[in-house]
Amino acid sequence: MNMERDLHMASGEGEASYVNNSRLQLKALLEAEVVLEKAVREVYMDLHNPTMTVVDLGCSSGQNTLIFVSKVIKVVSRESSSRSGFHPVELQVFLNDLPGNDFNHVFRSLERFKKQTAAEHEENTTLLPFYIAGLPGSYYTRLFPPQSCHLFHSSYCLHWRSQVPAGLGGANEYINEGNVYIAKTTPAGVVELYRRQFQEDMLLFFKLRHEELVLGGQMVLTFHGRKYEDLYNNGYLDHPTGLLSRALQSLVEQGRVEKEKLDSFDLPFYMPSVNEVEEVVAQSELFHINHIKLFETNWDPHDDSQGDEVILMAVHWIQLLAFLLPEHQWQPMVSGCTRLVTVTSDFFSQASWRLSSRLTDA
Repeated sequence: MNMERDLHMASGEGEASYVNNSRLQLKALLEAEVVLEKAVREVYMDLHNPTMTVVDLGCSSGQNTLIFVSKVIKVVSRESSSRSGFHPVELQVFLNDLPGNDFNHVFRSLERFKKQTAAEHEENTTLLPFYIAGLPGSYYTRLFPPQSCHLFHSSYCLHWRSQVPAGLGGANEYINEGNVYIAKTTPAGVVELYRRQFQEDMLLFFKLRHEELVLGGQMVLTFHGRKYEDLYNNGYLDHPTGLLSRALQSLVEQGRVEKEKLDSFDLPFYMPSVNEVEEVVAQSELFHINHIKLFETNWDPHDDSQGDEVILMAVHWIQLLAFLLPEHQWQPMVSGCTRLVTVTSDFFSQASWRLSSRLTDA
């Protein structure tokens, strides 16, 4: 599978679409609101040209996509109206995601968004001109000219890796058999492959964004993480990926999914601890962390109690002195299956049964 072409959230507006199943992502956006507002304000205060360029990496589609844009518009409009002596600013927003993203849904919603923004505009403030454009492409590649962006934002995306770790499977030998991610039966060598992929991807990501940010630019990043250093911690392994593996195993037992396809399929993501994030930022020598925290949100979208761990991080560009990161070479190909397993209603029935069983046991 080609990740840039095939990996994307469910498109459209149907019952199973991302548009109608993204409340968890909304929770993360709201949790990061104060940190984002502070970063936007600081970037605006340090602005030296009439255009402020902000980018949402992994924007997806639906109402969450434009919540970030709305927040930036409100903050900058409020700041520009309350401070005398500041030159008028125009806002350029780029919405980035992989080419398979449902950009058409985003574009169709822009006219309504502009009208809503004008209607909700705060009195006694100047609504700054803003321009929104889509930008397909992987954030593990260069997306912009050097020193052309002021603020990068990414929410619920950076746990996705550029590829499934190299070395998982091949020649009919699947070393993470029966699992789609890290589980109790996952060998330590597989865990190390995932950890190494995370480090390589994040070093590349920081290098690319450092080249694209202006001096003093900032990033606000929110992504799945974990609170335990030990990846095998039982509390962590109750993650929904464990339920996914169990549901797929049930389909294998019923003959509805081939065992080889399950054994050869591994998810291309990794959920780091706060320490791992801090270590890779320090290793890059390109940014310093203004703010980092781990907050918990329940993975049941309709349950607002604590559950899954999410890392919120705001980082600030620092001057590159004498550090050159070697060019990172990678191919965005997933090992194992040549195509994703189609998740049918049969799977959802199995997942629902497993979830009910887990809650009953509790």
